[in-house]
Amino acid sequence: MTDVPPLVLISGPEQILAERAASSTIALLRESDPESELVRLEAASYESGELQLHAGPSLFGGSKIVLVRDLDEAREELIADVVDVVAAGLDGATLIVQHKGGVRGKKALDALKQNGARVIDAPAIKSDRDKSAFVTHEFRSAGRKIAPDAVRALLEAVGKDLRELASACKQLVDDTEGMITADVVQRYHGGKVEATGFRVADAAIGGNLPEALRLARHALASGLDPVPIVAVLASQLRQIARVATAGRGGSGQLAKQLGMAPWQVDRARRDAKGWDGERLGRAIQAVAAADFDVKGGGRDPVYALERAIMTIAAERNG
Repeated sequence: MTDVPPLVLISGPEQILAERAASSTIALLRESDPESELVRLEAASYESGELQLHAGPSLFGGSKIVLVRDLDEAREELIADVVDVVAAGLDGATLIVQHKGGVRGKKALDALKQNGARVIDAPAIKSDRDKSAFVTHEFRSAGRKIAPDAVRALLEAVGKDLRELASACKQLVDDTEGMITADVVQRYHGGKVEATGFRVADAAIGGNLPEALRLARHALASGLDPVPIVAVLASQLRQIARVATAGRGGSGQLAKQLGMAPWQVDRARRDAKGWDGERLGRAIQAVAAADFDVKGGGRDPVYALERAIMTIAAERNG
């Protein structure tokens, strides 16, 4: 017998987490009844009465699993049917409802909760700290370890989209052995043009103008737009300013306070060496001007990017 109750509510906007919660719940149910029938109902195409039809007892016996997706986008017919089915109770069926958030469908949500639904959260994962924790958890769940600098390298190389991060983690788990290091991540993902923006920022903020310009020009030749490079420059400089003014404390403590990952605090502290408040302020202003120019305010986005890089390097070198 499974311990999954007849009603399950998966609540939250992070779709990859919601999909995993639904899949794991269905897998648990099928452990006790491998032949259980799965019915998927989409809010966008729902017709009145469908839920009652599928949630009722099967003519051939056996259990049913009814998955209702995107209740937050439902019309009144689906909301009313969920309320009615929950009130009537389920016989030999499990109802799983996914809701991304918001007030739409509140009557159905209240009915599910009041009738003992198991609530599984799928919260938004937005901050770099949360994304770092997600990557670490992906490897831990697979029985593998990843070094902190490798987490940073993966986020920089793949980007912040959770589904792409999960896919990249799976590839590394499947294709490698032992500890995941930054070198391993670089070997598999370092060639992506997205990663170059961070290398440009590292070089410029460190005062290495020739390397920063070389990397920027290579990125542009590879097809990367100036906009994300400027965005990385701005993000790195802001992180330095935030960490420099946050006071003392351990990396973990400051990371929690600032909504950053511990490795970002360590990097910002390292990068802050050689900077003072006035020169950092001028560098941030130069990047803000470049951001305006590359988004259509200037005539030449490439020139705007290179001018910002030159200003940052010059300010770093005093």
